[in-house]
Amino acid sequence: MSKPIVLIAEELSPATVEALGPDFDVRSVDGTDRPALFDALADANAVLIRSATKMDEEAVSKAPKLKVIARAGVGLDNVDIKAATAAGVMVVNAPTSNVISAAELAIGHIMALSRHIPSSHASMKEGKWLRSKFTGVELYEKTIGIVGLGRIGTLVAQRLAGFGATLIGYDPYVTQARAEQIGVELVDLEELMKRSDYVTIHIPKTAETTGMISTKEFAMAKPNLRIVNCSRGGIIDEDALYKALKAKQIAGAGLDVYVSEPPTGSPLLELENVILTPHLGASTDEAQEKAGVSVARSVRLALAGDLVPDAVNVAGGVIDSSVKPGIPLAEKLGQIVAGLAHTSIVSVEFEARGEIAAHDVTVLKLAALKGLFQTMVTEQVSYVNAPIMAEQRGVEVRLTQDTVSDEYRNVTTLKAVLSDGTVVSAGGTVIGPKHHQKVVSINGYDVELSMADNMVVMVYQDRPGIVAIYGAAFAEAQINIAAMTIARQQKGGKALSVITVDSPIAPELLEGLKDQIQAEMIRAISITEQY
Repeated sequence: MSKPIVLIAEELSPATVEALGPDFDVRSVDGTDRPALFDALADANAVLIRSATKMDEEAVSKAPKLKVIARAGVGLDNVDIKAATAAGVMVVNAPTSNVISAAELAIGHIMALSRHIPSSHASMKEGKWLRSKFTGVELYEKTIGIVGLGRIGTLVAQRLAGFGATLIGYDPYVTQARAEQIGVELVDLEELMKRSDYVTIHIPKTAETTGMISTKEFAMAKPNLRIVNCSRGGIIDEDALYKALKAKQIAGAGLDVYVSEPPTGSPLLELENVILTPHLGASTDEAQEKAGVSVARSVRLALAGDLVPDAVNVAGGVIDSSVKPGIPLAEKLGQIVAGLAHTSIVSVEFEARGEIAAHDVTVLKLAALKGLFQTMVTEQVSYVNAPIMAEQRGVEVRLTQDTVSDEYRNVTTLKAVLSDGTVVSAGGTVIGPKHHQKVVSINGYDVELSMADNMVVMVYQDRPGIVAIYGAAFAEAQINIAAMTIARQQKGGKALSVITVDSPIAPELLEGLKDQIQAEMIRAISITEQY
């Protein structure tokens, strides 16, 4: 029997080939040579790439035997996940390969800002000896604010603890108990900005976090603040940062990531009190080797038909055909619950009711956890590390199954208990031969509407005229309402309204609307399609 063909399209470490083992026919091609790549893909069962090879829709169409695309790194900008999924091709990456490298780079930026290392080096190369110009500061007894206490933020905290600094942190999804475990005092963002001598950012870029550090936050800061972003470009408002640095409102900044990369023409390039590096978070020998070895192992699992921990689009392994359609729904329910949560989560329960409950639905629970955490952390969330993330945050996870379902053939529900005792939940079902996804419950209210990319959930006192108010507000903002459902548990009581819209909604609009209708809760939820 011929061996499966594994195509290596870019230079990878020898350890990568070694990790593949002798069970494959390993071939090489220059992935940037499109004709050569297309020829080689015709027989390939797996392809390993880095950042230069584009596995777009055209490339996927040239690979009829392809089962897995493996990206030896974190980013997947050069892979068309939607096209791969449509073709039944698994996409894997190496989500944790660079966490230590990224954490250490953040520490490097903090040290370089503190001791003026780049500028003093440059002056020495020019033959100058300017000791007094480059007087620095110590980290000892300084207050360092860490925005985001996921895996990388935790690694940063562990390393900074040795400097004798006071560590404070902001992360709405982390409990006080978890923060205390890693030696960090949990505070809100405003307090963190006011108290910190240094701020280092380690959160994902989402609609809520884009521009999170801007003019308002810099106005709160001490004049000696030094801020570092080795996470995602755009979390710091670059225009506001430039103005704060130019006016000496803050002391300095260290950036590895930018809104546009490379940041050609950015005014930040003109400033002396900013240190810039060209997105080097994963650029270490160790990270590159870890990435190659990690995806090689994933390829072995994928071609063997086993569950692949780092699959980003589909779950491998033997899954019952009646369960598979619920995987993308479960992940989206996780995203909805994350959007509903206003504080940290202490426990979650995934419930499967109906015919699917007669099968192993563990993968649905994992998909729900994956969706729950993917907007809370910087690292890639997978079916295996999602439960680990829950454990690290002290989140209890339960799975319940019941073959009885009164209204629908199958219903899956994710419930989360928050640190203040509030319970938030979302339930859904898949119907018809095309596996149409519907939301059937929110926070205990019965609803029924199609799953959508952008949703708004409101709870308010039921009374005449409310729909007209938010309808007019959306119309004025040029936000088109696609569908709407209103549910209540008793006449004259609280009403829950779920609206699907065609575009994201600005936080300022929601804040104003909350005051207008005196809403108890109003949340915008964006769903990221993964399947």
